[in-house]
Amino acid sequence: MKLLFVDDEPTIRLTLATILEMEGFEVKTAASVREAIEVINKEAFDVLISDLNIGEPGDGFTVVSVMRRVQPDAVTFILTGYPDFDSAIQAIRNQVDDYLTKPADIPSLVAALKHKLQNRPPRRQIVVRRAPELIRENLQELLQGWFAAVSKDPQLKSLSLDPKQCIDGYPKILADICDQVMLGSPDLDESTAALAVQHGISRFNRGYRTDLILTECRLLQRQIGLFL
Repeated sequence: MKLLFVDDEPTIRLTLATILEMEGFEVKTAASVREAIEVINKEAFDVLISDLNIGEPGDGFTVVSVMRRVQPDAVTFILTGYPDFDSAIQAIRNQVDDYLTKPADIPSLVAALKHKLQNRPPRRQIVVRRAPELIRENLQELLQGWFAAVSKDPQLKSLSLDPKQCIDGYPKILADICDQVMLGSPDLDESTAALAVQHGISRFNRGYRTDLILTECRLLQRQIGLFL
């Protein structure tokens, strides 16, 4: 059985992966949401275990959402240090098969994995499509949701950008990136790279600092994950 384990703590990634391999699982690890999404789009897995907070609180939900869309038959688990986080667990019941608590009790963890694998119900048949294709086709709706999230952020909303100013060059940049990924290109072409630079300059001229750009990008990443 092939398993993807996502956690931003190197020690946990190494330790738990080694233990699971001893239990007969073929384990692949990822240290970030971005890395996990890249792996999910390239390799097939039977199981996903993702930490709840990967860099940012709740990012594990993004990984689960992508796995559900791309590989609907995979069994998904959230690893959390907050076993009483009932409201969040209930909110994602339809996405996550179960949750595991830190520090993980290894015999219980392995038993839970094997039980879920042996008793997983048949999923609805979903036409599996690559993430870049879905993003490309639904770009306008995705960016509208992202703008709504930006508008609620305490720091970003203080810049008072209207939707056109906020979205700026994102539609063209994201569309070009998706096209290049679907064509198998590992690098941005010159025109897309130039557009990205122009977008960054525009952001700087409107009062963005580096931390605000990073916050905006995290919100976009999260919106893409929720959408998928």
